[in-house]
Amino acid sequence: MMERKDMPRPSGDFFGLLEQSGYRWRDRVLAPSGTQTGLTQGTTVMAFHFDGGVLVAGDRRATAGNAIMYERCDKVIPVDDYSLMAIAGVPATAFEMARILSHNFEFFRRSQLQSMSAEGKVRSLSRLLKDNAGMALQGIGAVSPIFATYDQQAKRALIYFYDMLGAEFQIRTHTATGSGSPMIRGIFEHEDMWGAKPLAQRNQEEAALLAIRLLQTAAQFDSATGKARPEDDIFPTIAIVSEDGYEFLDDDKIRALYEQAMKRVSNTDKK
Repeated sequence: MMERKDMPRPSGDFFGLLEQSGYRWRDRVLAPSGTQTGLTQGTTVMAFHFDGGVLVAGDRRATAGNAIMYERCDKVIPVDDYSLMAIAGVPATAFEMARILSHNFEFFRRSQLQSMSAEGKVRSLSRLLKDNAGMALQGIGAVSPIFATYDQQAKRALIYFYDMLGAEFQIRTHTATGSGSPMIRGIFEHEDMWGAKPLAQRNQEEAALLAIRLLQTAAQFDSATGKARPEDDIFPTIAIVSEDGYEFLDDDKIRALYEQAMKRVSNTDKK
C-alpha cells in the first residue's frame, strides 16, 4: 500500500495532535479575586528507593478546606505498565493529567512502534504541569505530583518530583509531598542515614512497614492526612515499581503489614 504524500507521518506527539484537532489540555481560566473555590484536595504521598525498585504510597483522605470529603481516594495512579503518578493537590486535575499521559504514552507506542523513553515520559508530565501553571497560580487546580517509572533501557527504577510550574527533580533516595510531608521528611532522612539499614537496602516488607508508619505519623499531626482505619477496611495505598512493571499490594497484605507495623515494642523486647 502506497503512502500518500499529503499525509504527514505521525510524529508521536499526542499533545500536538490534540492542538491540531482543536483541543487544549488547559485553558487559562481567571477566577475572581477572593473567590473561595472549595476544591477537593488530596494529601499525603511519598516514594523511595528500596532493594527491588521504588515504593510509592499515599493515604486515602480527600478534603475541602476543613471538611473531610472522602476517605477512599486513590492517590497513586497507573499511567502505563511501568509508571505510576502519586498526587497531592486537586484530584480532578491530577486524574485528568494521568489520563492524558496514559493516552500520550500509548499514542507514541502505536505510532512509533516502540515505547516512549523514560526521559520522554518525565518531560511529558512536566509539560502538562507547565500548561496548568495559570490554574495553579490562581489556586484552583494546583497539583504537586511524584512520578515513578522503570527505565527499561537503563534497567533501573526512577523517581521524579515536580513543583507546580513543571520543574522536574530526579530523586536519588526519597521524597514526599502534600500537607503531611513536612512531618515525615526528617524521619525519612533519619531512617536513611541512621536507621537499621539505608532505605535502598531494605526489602519490600521493610519498605512497606516504614511507609505505613510514616503515613500514620503524618496523620497524627496533619488533619488532612487520613489514618488507616482497620474497622472500616481503610488502609494506605502501597505500590511497587520494578523491572516487572507496577504492582499494588492487595488489602489483605496491607492489613497484615499494618498490624505488624503498629505493634509497640514491649518492655521485654527493649531489654
